[in-house]
Amino acid sequence: MSITATLIVQMIVFALLVAFTMKFVWPPIAIALDERARKIADGLAAADKAKADQAAAEKRVEEELARSRNQTAVLLADAERRAQGIVEEAKGRATEEGNKIVAAARAEAEQQTVKAREALREQVAALAVKGAEQILRREVNAGVHAELLNRLQTEL
Repeated sequence: MSITATLIVQMIVFALLVAFTMKFVWPPIAIALDERARKIADGLAAADKAKADQAAAEKRVEEELARSRNQTAVLLADAERRAQGIVEEAKGRATEEGNKIVAAARAEAEQQTVKAREALREQVAALAVKGAEQILRREVNAGVHAELLNRLQTEL
């Protein structure tokens, strides 16, 4: 056989092989490749959607954290303000109570001072009577001279 005939037969066999491959082998491979490309595209789209969802969720979490921080700061400020008010109220009550105690002590001291003055006046009056008795060398009757002694007490 000649080389030309061999080449022609090989070309016919190659053409039949290409036709057979194009008719029976290539369509299932193309379908499998298209299916795989579609799955890859779906996977990438799902990944992109998941990333977007994750970003949105992170944003919501950050917003919620910020809102919680603000709310906590407001609550802390309110609690501090209330505590300060309670302290001020307690100081006011303590000052008021202290003033009452001081006023009561002053009133008691004034009463004791008045009592001491009265006792001193009586002692001075008694000493004056004794002194007058010594001077006059006779007994002065306190009942008879009560008005004189009362005047002397008020003057002292």
